[in-house]
Amino acid sequence: MRLGVLDVGSNTVHLLVVDAHPGACPVPAHSHKAELRLAQLLDGDGAIGPEGVDKLIAVVKDALQAAEDKGVEDLLPFATSAVREASNADDVLARVQAETGVELQVLTGAEEARLTFLAARRWFGWSAGKLLVLDIGGGSLEIAYGIDEEPDAAVSLPLGAGRLTAGWLPGDPPEAEDIRALRRHARAQIARTVGEFKRFGTPDHVVATSKTFKQLARIAGAARSVEGPYAQRQLKRESLEAWVPRLAGMTAAQRAELPGVSEGRAGQLLAGALVAEGAMDLFGVEELEICPWALREGVILRKLDHMAST
Repeated sequence: MRLGVLDVGSNTVHLLVVDAHPGACPVPAHSHKAELRLAQLLDGDGAIGPEGVDKLIAVVKDALQAAEDKGVEDLLPFATSAVREASNADDVLARVQAETGVELQVLTGAEEARLTFLAARRWFGWSAGKLLVLDIGGGSLEIAYGIDEEPDAAVSLPLGAGRLTAGWLPGDPPEAEDIRALRRHARAQIARTVGEFKRFGTPDHVVATSKTFKQLARIAGAARSVEGPYAQRQLKRESLEAWVPRLAGMTAAQRAELPGVSEGRAGQLLAGALVAEGAMDLFGVEELEICPWALREGVILRKLDHMAST
């Protein structure tokens, strides 16, 4: 059957269409994206303003049309941190449903981490052993660890690249004092969680998902996206540590000229790099592998599991 997953994230609204059935690997059929940057549309009270809601509704309608055009039989719509943490989330969800018919499921941070972990586990298989999975989104950082398909520990921290850029790095390029302040803040947040994971032992394999990690790996020399999802891509901590000061000295326009870095994400790449560097350092990770599957695939896999059990 043809499934669609509609991901209303902090940076983008992304419709992923796949051909899938229980027991088989989902095969991508279509991708439809719109950059909305909801995390940056919050007002001083933490609410998504009327203009932001209007834009969200328009983008959801476009995604619905794309899903219909591609023959989607079942749509799985969800929202993450930007909607979850908006002070007017209930009103936003009600308007979206009233004007589009789409009832967005708001995932908790822990659910995001668990579903992303499921996707990574299925991609790498049981031979990967104990997995540590890191994901930097626009609004949050997810960390999960375990040996099964359900992680033993899963947390979500408000350390998304878009959120941090808007709140901590106003300059272009940012001021050195602002960068140091963000570095301290991110590491303090991550350090609070390390003990919860350390008690489960050393992971056998560390993987990362998300556009931020993919772009950091690419500028550090990983394979291009055109080489396909099965090309192995790694990110070494020493390479990342070398890139952080270089990114700090660049404007967003200069970062956008780097290989694999999109213009829309260039402005928040430094914040993402600081979070990635902090996580790798505090968890003692020298090298990680990029996983092509992430939250959207996790949502699809969970749906297929439910179908198989009924």
